[in-house]
Amino acid sequence: MKSQSRQRTSGLTRRSLIRAGAGTAGLIAMPAILRLSARNAFAADPKSIVKVAPEVDLKVFDPIWTTATISSTYGYLVYDTLFSVNMKLEPKPQMVERYDADDDGLTHRFMLRDGLKWHDGSAVTAKDCVASIRRWAARFGEAKIMMERTASLDATDDKTFVLKLKEPFGPVLQTLGNPIQIAFMMPQKVAETDPFTQITSKIGSGPFIFVEEEWQPGARVVFRKNPDYKPRSEPCDGYTGGKVVHVERVEWTVIPDAAVQTAALTTGELDYLTNPVADQVRQMRSDPNITIGILDPLGWQFHIRMNSLNPPFNNAKARQAVQMLVESRQEAYLSATGQTGDLGKVCLAPFVCGSPNELMTGTDKFQKYEPEKIKALFKEGGYNGEPIVLMDPTDQQNLHFLALVLNEHLKELGINVDLQSMDWASLVGRRSIKAPPSQDRGGWNIFPTAWPSSAMMDPIINAPIDSSCDGKNWFGWPCDEAMQKLRLDYLAARSADDRKKVMEQIQLRFFEEAPYAYAGQYFPPIAYRKDRLKGVIGMVSPVFWNLEKISA
Repeated sequence: MKSQSRQRTSGLTRRSLIRAGAGTAGLIAMPAILRLSARNAFAADPKSIVKVAPEVDLKVFDPIWTTATISSTYGYLVYDTLFSVNMKLEPKPQMVERYDADDDGLTHRFMLRDGLKWHDGSAVTAKDCVASIRRWAARFGEAKIMMERTASLDATDDKTFVLKLKEPFGPVLQTLGNPIQIAFMMPQKVAETDPFTQITSKIGSGPFIFVEEEWQPGARVVFRKNPDYKPRSEPCDGYTGGKVVHVERVEWTVIPDAAVQTAALTTGELDYLTNPVADQVRQMRSDPNITIGILDPLGWQFHIRMNSLNPPFNNAKARQAVQMLVESRQEAYLSATGQTGDLGKVCLAPFVCGSPNELMTGTDKFQKYEPEKIKALFKEGGYNGEPIVLMDPTDQQNLHFLALVLNEHLKELGINVDLQSMDWASLVGRRSIKAPPSQDRGGWNIFPTAWPSSAMMDPIINAPIDSSCDGKNWFGWPCDEAMQKLRLDYLAARSADDRKKVMEQIQLRFFEEAPYAYAGQYFPPIAYRKDRLKGVIGMVSPVFWNLEKISA
């Protein structure tokens, strides 16, 4: 497999990809960073400001409407959660002071902590939380399953609400504390917005406040400390414990060019890079003032998502073709993105290598790249040479390189690819369009993305495998009632052996329906100035409580 990957990608080297990436992403000169800082000078001790380069621009301010990590990172700053998970992925209370459930598991009571306030000064109430849960649950698979089993969800007073189930649902707390499909709490009026319409409000109850007047789209996002936030008394652990804020401001400067990001960190213009690219990591490792760390020990999984509503990927055979292409050539995708060595590995197990659900069942067909079999699957799937719109997010270097390699691989097979470049935020907005490209210029067939492994290893919280036929599942909208039944069987399994048997069936069905392809497992690093910061924590998303600025 290795020799085949190297041979087939000749002419598509990492160096050529980097040149292409630089050309499409554009360059930002170093003085621009200084101008942005000076334009909104803040009269405070520099030790109270943390300067960050996020992985992409923040354009979607609704972390319920999207699963994009940048929006979740924003969400953890501005909003709070009823429950969160620690580093062992165990749910622990956050906004909740007391929780209890009846012995039959049908009635669950929640009481909020004292002193919770929205950023406008009003009190957080149980009605706010009920509305927030309902809106969030309409978007995500595990939460939808819980609500389908719900008889009632009501506030009984200002601080207490009760969830009554029609039938037992074991993972209530795990669902409310899901670290990927995050149940951020919002004011009732905001939470009553249609779940499939983006909110415009930025009022939360979290440890930071979004500074609207300093927001510069495409360039700068600023947060200030919430003086009314009362942290829990427990120490920080993952997303749980006391969210103690030690700084006055967190300033994000959007810098699309990775080399400029690195230079800014090296010279001290920045304190923190949330997702440095592999090439720059090698350079930064030699700087004694910079720490390279990994927040998430399970890593992430590269994905290729197909639109199951429209030809040719409304036919499972065409989706199987993409899956076979990508799985048999994972090494090429990892090599192109630089996710090799300690940063990435080939992993043919769809539910994550190193996880409790790691299985190799059905993966034999991916051990060897066989282009004629892949071409035959495309033909069986009804592909007749029509353009395949592949969305390419040029400001997300890893995903951009995935798109470029996939484009090359598909063309080698004779597929007519229409590679369309855009920024990630535009892709996030555009992927909600269901109409085919022939009917809507915003329509699409395929795009690259990535997911935390902690979300992919469990078929209940794995959003891309949700095959509900109501058109409200994750972008791509696969419909498969058999898979949905197997997911419920997994939820009902009472023993590890029963669960493994169901997982084997789920995996075989996954390969049959092929709702997405996965292109390897990788471990995104962070980079920060160790001479300036301490207490850096987080998991999938970095967080900015606990963080201390020790010099400037």
